[in-house]
Amino acid sequence: MKRRFGIRTLCSAALAVTAFSLSSALLAADTVKIGFLVKQAEEPWFQTEWAFAEKAAKDKGFELIKIAVPDGEKTLSAIDSLAANGAKGFVICPPDVSLGPAIMAKAKLNDLKVIAVDDRFVDANGKFMEDVPYLGMAAFEVGQKQGNAMVAEAKKRNWDWKDTYAVVNTYNELDTGKKRTDGSVKSLEDAGMPKDHILFAALKTLDVPGSMDATNSALVKLPSAAKNLIIGGMNDNTVLGGVRATEAAGFAAANVIGIGINGTDAIGELKKPNSGFFGSMLPSPHIEGYKTAEMMYEWVTTGKEPPKYTAMDDVTLITRENFKQELEKIGLWN
Repeated sequence: MKRRFGIRTLCSAALAVTAFSLSSALLAADTVKIGFLVKQAEEPWFQTEWAFAEKAAKDKGFELIKIAVPDGEKTLSAIDSLAANGAKGFVICPPDVSLGPAIMAKAKLNDLKVIAVDDRFVDANGKFMEDVPYLGMAAFEVGQKQGNAMVAEAKKRNWDWKDTYAVVNTYNELDTGKKRTDGSVKSLEDAGMPKDHILFAALKTLDVPGSMDATNSALVKLPSAAKNLIIGGMNDNTVLGGVRATEAAGFAAANVIGIGINGTDAIGELKKPNSGFFGSMLPSPHIEGYKTAEMMYEWVTTGKEPPKYTAMDDVTLITRENFKQELEKIGLWN
């Protein structure tokens, strides 16, 4: 009898373990998986998007798969990997917007839904792929706010447009970048800066060394009357490099106003007590990360397709006076 009881007990325990294992496997199979692919995973901007996409995953109960995709080959490979891991869709900021058709073809082949974030896909003719849901910055409007902030600081310093010039580092190959600098220039012109006081410098690369080179090419064209300088660009790094060039050319920080866009790449510079880099327009990477992940979750679980175009122009000027407080609000300072 004792032996029979022991055998029955062992069998019951084995069945319980098996049932638990099956239950766990079913739960794992039912978990919604969503990918979030970014082109520069090391950048604070994308780290913030990932962090808040993770928050959305926790709030909604899905699994987020984060993958860095610095080039086209890794992008297409990542899409296959997501499908193999049971993902239902993904959010992506592509390394190259012209990869749009290839990304969509690969996603369709793997039955994956796609939302573009930050940078919008373009087709083989350079036209926006308007059938792909997109959420990102309202580039022109944000650029206008950047320009308005430059104008406000120039007025605060009592600068005269007669001896004030602007160097704007441009990257027109990227539509969002062009719109930002176009918006900034529009604000400068509306404020009365003469058009011939605005110099454009084409960027070859979107980093600090590249923007230093571009700005240097413009500085040699300045007239001797140029006393004050405004440095513009599509993001923080394109302005930081410009400020470095002015330093090397002998301009004092008091005679330079550089204002970037992104905020997260300017933290180190704003920690300095003094610099020609005055501030940055801080957008909402936390909102973009959370919102796109949430939109994808709703799409794959309820069939609610996201809007084709969602633009955000909510930005805050951060300077040495307020950057810590503003970054604390979105969890980027502790």
